[in-house]
Amino acid sequence: METSDTIVRTAKLFDAEEFRLQFPPLKHMVHLASCSQGALSTQLNSSLSDLTGSLTDSGAPWGLWMGEVEKLRERFARFINASTDEIAIVSSASEGAYQVASSFSWDRRPGILTSALEFPSVGHVWRAQAAQGAQVHMISDRVQALDVLEWDSAINESLSLVSAPLVSYHDGARPPLRELTDLAHEAGARMFVDAYQGAGVVPIDVKELDCDYLVTGSLKYMLGLAGVAFLYVKDGITSERSPELTGWFGRVDPFAFDPELVDYPTTARRFECGTPAVPAVYAANAGLGVLERVDQAVGYEHIMRLSEQLATGLSDLGIRMSRPADPKHRGPQVAIFDEDPAGLSEWLFERGIMTAPRGRLLRLSLHYYTTAEDIETALAALRQHQSRR
Repeated sequence: METSDTIVRTAKLFDAEEFRLQFPPLKHMVHLASCSQGALSTQLNSSLSDLTGSLTDSGAPWGLWMGEVEKLRERFARFINASTDEIAIVSSASEGAYQVASSFSWDRRPGILTSALEFPSVGHVWRAQAAQGAQVHMISDRVQALDVLEWDSAINESLSLVSAPLVSYHDGARPPLRELTDLAHEAGARMFVDAYQGAGVVPIDVKELDCDYLVTGSLKYMLGLAGVAFLYVKDGITSERSPELTGWFGRVDPFAFDPELVDYPTTARRFECGTPAVPAVYAANAGLGVLERVDQAVGYEHIMRLSEQLATGLSDLGIRMSRPADPKHRGPQVAIFDEDPAGLSEWLFERGIMTAPRGRLLRLSLHYYTTAEDIETALAALRQHQSRR
């Protein structure tokens, strides 16, 4: 019998041109904002039509919808080389981070180590644990946070958790995660990875990474919509405390409908709460369905080659970038400084170029659907913008 896994493994992989064809809006725009929201695919459009069709045909097809949830769990597990029992479906990365934090008792080892690379909402979750006795320590310089020696000097046996992103939202910088994981484990701490700014383009193998927790979501590079996120919990990890944020999907048998029985599965599903956002589940399945047709290593090589083209062009224009000096720390975006990043983003938008401003930076992010022509179009627009000043 042919299984979904067999279909994935035998389906022809997309090359860059074939992948781009899955995104009709790219005929009319340059999409350099995947760090905020991925481009719209034909498959995502079709998935939402399937959802509305299920409502038209069946009214309340909960069995069908829950099947989509489990399909998504299986797909994401396969995508990061995990098992389905290691994946919890949550609503956001913030919820995933909270579920991890709330499962610790902070009295014996109160420390959490984070850095300036962290996305604010994850950092906020860690700091909110101060009410439970946690003590947050931080590597406050972004450049120093890329140096494994800075982490080595800060990691000790007072820590329960070390947290770092796969890719920094700020400028695409990539810390040395495997080395940080080894240091955390040597000190008896667990490693948390926020992969939201890389999952979908940066290849992820949680067995090679050896992290204890990883969280990401379905929009951005994973080509879905907001409303669904994933929490990976390494097999065999037990919680010091049971999650307080819980609901019927966090039970051993959600469909027992017993309001008095609060039991927790031994799998990652113990971190789940209420009903998943069904439209986002459909969209996430569509996004992963497209990404499954890409050799992740080939796709990332394509992206990094174009990022070098972009950075070289920006340098030629005299545009200042926020970018790691060491290529091994560079990710799938190039960020530039500007006096008015939001204004520049709007000006580019009017010319069909999508970007993502953050703080003092304008982020130009790349995906497998990005082309060399996209890069030259963006550079020409920036050159034109310079001439107006």
